[in-house]
Amino acid sequence: MNYEVTIGIPVYNVEKYIRLTMDSALAQTFQNIEFLVLDDCGTDSSMDIVREYQQNHPRGKDIRIVRQPQNGGLGRARNRIIEEACGKYLYHLDADDSIAPDAIELLYQQAIRYDADMVYGSYQRIEQFDGETKKTDACYAPMVFLKENEFADRVYSEYGFLQANTWNFLIKRDIYLKNNIRHKAVNYWEDFSTTIDLPTYVTRVVMLPDVTYFYYCRYGSLSNFKKREHIDKEEILKTLCAMDEVKQNSDRVKSKPYFHKWLYKVMMTHLYMVCAILKERKITTPPFTNREIRDVMRSPLSLMEVMSLNGWRVKNLALYSLGVFPSSISIWMMGIFGNIKKLV
Repeated sequence: MNYEVTIGIPVYNVEKYIRLTMDSALAQTFQNIEFLVLDDCGTDSSMDIVREYQQNHPRGKDIRIVRQPQNGGLGRARNRIIEEACGKYLYHLDADDSIAPDAIELLYQQAIRYDADMVYGSYQRIEQFDGETKKTDACYAPMVFLKENEFADRVYSEYGFLQANTWNFLIKRDIYLKNNIRHKAVNYWEDFSTTIDLPTYVTRVVMLPDVTYFYYCRYGSLSNFKKREHIDKEEILKTLCAMDEVKQNSDRVKSKPYFHKWLYKVMMTHLYMVCAILKERKITTPPFTNREIRDVMRSPLSLMEVMSLNGWRVKNLALYSLGVFPSSISIWMMGIFGNIKKLV
């Protein structure tokens, strides 16, 4: 069956939350939706609950379950959803979050109105820790981008302008397929390489102030809010390898007028990753050396290339320096930055 929209839901050991997610998805006022549930081979009753909806809910016929051959993690699950989806547009929904009843209708209306490649909704962050609940809205100003490079330039002009997640936007599925865009198979920051590059592949984009997504932050959630006593260094190295691929593919955007801004955002994200490593350094084994941490900040450009950028030379030169200074000095400087930002 042909659908206008696929809501992709990766499921792995979320039996406590999956009813909230499925109820919100199935309550959508927009009717032409495929609910694609990706079974990532969990060990609890999550999929039994999904099958219950499939059999008994009035929209159960639109629920399609696809099972992975083995547990592959969130990145691989989202890739399988991209490949299996039947909808013209794709919307990712994590299996421990929820969406507003009119979420898809609002996003789809704008997608049709502007023939948009992507439509972003705003979201509410719901923190549930230690018996307390805190709600914070993260809302975009209403914006429409229709000219080439206009959206990308805006995104890279301000570090925190755009949510760094794959959920809460409606996107033409062909954007993923034609450009071979896929998520990295890592457990931490698996969205980074995808979300940081997506703006370079799209032109027509709409951003809405309407809260369409409810992002739950809990201990043990999909977003890795966990109390950890130990971190395997290999886990972090895999993430760093995926992030490094973004730097090494910089040639693809070097000719763009916003390249200096893209580079700054990429390197700033690496700096935030360094802060995360420094924060968890004592519980990471085997430990990172100063040189290994310093090398995370290695720029994909030479010094001459940085000095030849069209703009933001001083900003990019400062980040370049962190990757070439003696490691002890570089770590000291990044530690100061992390303390100021309350990241370390």
